Amino acid sequence: MSIRCFIAIEIENDEVLREIIKVKEELSIRGLDIKPVEDENIHLTLRFLGGISQNSFEVVKEMLSSFSQTINRFEIEIRGLGAFPSIVNPRVIWVGIGKGVEELYQIRKIIDHEISKNKLYDIHKDEQEFHPHITLARVKSLRNIESFYDFYKHYNDYLFGVSSVTKIKLKQSILRPQGPIYRDVFIVSLR
Repeated sequence: MSIRCFIAIEIENDEVLREIIKVKEELSIRGLDIKPVEDENIHLTLRFLGGISQNSFEVVKEMLSSFSQTINRFEIEIRGLGAFPSIVNPRVIWVGIGKGVEELYQIRKIIDHEISKNKLYDIHKDEQEFHPHITLARVKSLRNIESFYDFYKHYNDYLFGVSSVTKIKLKQSILRPQGPIYRDVFIVSLR
């Protein structure tokens, strides 16, 4: 039996999280054809793992456990708004990271190295370049997209705030028709 999961950090500063939710709600009332992320599902994915075996799951937990001795706590600046693949043709609308982005890249590099070193071949191969972000919504169609362009101009360099990163989580993703449920299955505190 496989476990669908990913490695993530959450926004630990409640004030910053409320600000992200407020902006997401403003986006939601603009007449766009989008599926906003549920408030409780807001996070930053460090690495999507996909459906993995129990063995790989245990190896990933061991790897994350080592982070408590090797990775220091740090802060991230949550800043700006963007979209994948582009602002003109958005499919995913996200909030970006300013300060702290280098630490996120370094953690991702360590995760990828450990996956390769341990030959965890059942883990999803991430073809896209890692771009640290917090997803606000998925775009279903480009209906009323001009409204997003105005919204983007207002928030493209907006400072949401700064949040500490003291924990990294292994989260299970349970897919349902009404939207996914994310459940913490392993949490490691950074040093």
